[in-house]
Amino acid sequence: MGGVRVVVVGAGVVGFSTAVCIAENLPHVSVTLLGEKFSPETTSDGAAGILFANHNPDVPVEQQRRWFKSSFDHLRLIAQSEDAPEAGVMLSSGWQIFRDVPEDKTPYWSDLVLGFRIMTEREMVRFPEHRFGQAFTTIKCECSRYLPWLEKRFRRAGGQVDQCRVDNLQDLSGSFDVIVNCSGLGSRSLAADVSVQPVRGQVLKMEAPWLQHFIRDGDGLTYIYPGMQGVTVGGTRQGGDWNLRVEDNDTRGILKRCSSLEPSLTRARILSSWVGLRPGRRTPRVEVEREVEVKKGGRSVTVVHNYGHGGVGVTLAWGTAMEALGLVKKSLQGHRAKL
Repeated sequence: MGGVRVVVVGAGVVGFSTAVCIAENLPHVSVTLLGEKFSPETTSDGAAGILFANHNPDVPVEQQRRWFKSSFDHLRLIAQSEDAPEAGVMLSSGWQIFRDVPEDKTPYWSDLVLGFRIMTEREMVRFPEHRFGQAFTTIKCECSRYLPWLEKRFRRAGGQVDQCRVDNLQDLSGSFDVIVNCSGLGSRSLAADVSVQPVRGQVLKMEAPWLQHFIRDGDGLTYIYPGMQGVTVGGTRQGGDWNLRVEDNDTRGILKRCSSLEPSLTRARILSSWVGLRPGRRTPRVEVEREVEVKKGGRSVTVVHNYGHGGVGVTLAWGTAMEALGLVKKSLQGHRAKL
């Protein structure tokens, strides 16, 4: 495939995952990644980074399973390798608890994580305000380490990286044969997709080395995730909010809710506070935009979209990246003359 050029726009976890998948699986294709911001300044860097997946009624369950399984298996291999410390990937065991018994006690991903089981009455005693719980082992991925590690892996596969702002995908059509849009919230303008909305998230990093197990309220708003360097506690999920300031009211609310689940947090020191804007969308968009191919100079350039993951970017990144890879492969069939 010499001479074929692919560009990936976006340097977050979805962008770098997609770039790595393309570069490693299509070694004779030239792959370039463009990003305005790189780690540690991306939204992904502040993500809690633990693999959980909520059921999305608009996406076929088998597709959701495929995305989750691909990501889980990929990260599990890293967690069990010598690269785990550098990549910031680790196994994490703990509990997800619910104030009311959920309709689906065994979610579609229950057989894809490790050791999933329903919590016993004895275990639930420590959470008196909750009636039901699930215990299992999942994966925590700390993107402040994972993104630089992915970038190194991408460069080893022959990928090129350039820091620049992209204001219009058509500006890239003269230099590349396929454009892969992984711009997250930036897709509001780059893909003219106003359905992509900011979902403001605020989290704290705390010093509590005695905590070894995660605790997550089933509503997804309150969570405690021990990691390699500190414990991430949160959070907020404020749709349509562009505010990037750390708000004291949110900090107090997070500490109150998390301390009610883990009282020892009242003795923990706050290491840092962070706010990020998740790229919220009703469903992730992973598709070829065939009907509006970018045209310039008498040639056609296909756009593959992979964005809109909301709060499950780390959870689904590798799975949707592999799907985007398949779409890129299909689009390159039109370049057989170059192969």
